[in-house]
Amino acid sequence: MQEKDMVNDVLSMINSSITGYANAIAQAGNQQVRQTLQQIRNNCETFQYDLYKVAEQKGYYKPAAPAGQADLQQVKNIFNAQ
Repeated sequence: MQEKDMVNDVLSMINSSITGYANAIAQAGNQQVRQTLQQIRNNCETFQYDLYKVAEQKGYYKPAAPAGQADLQQVKNIFNAQ
């Protein structure tokens, strides 16, 4: 397995884990459990971002072009309509 593939696999797994933690946090009734899950999620997010930056520097990941002002306004309009 190539390094690029391994990095992309880890990024995918971390993204999935972050989503899982968010769901568990939303359902946690115990404040201590909730705080623990939030800290774990925050650590995963930090690791994910650090690995993403490495992948980007090595050319393993090419981010999408930045959204234009019209795109941003469209998203704001959608959320403000709710």
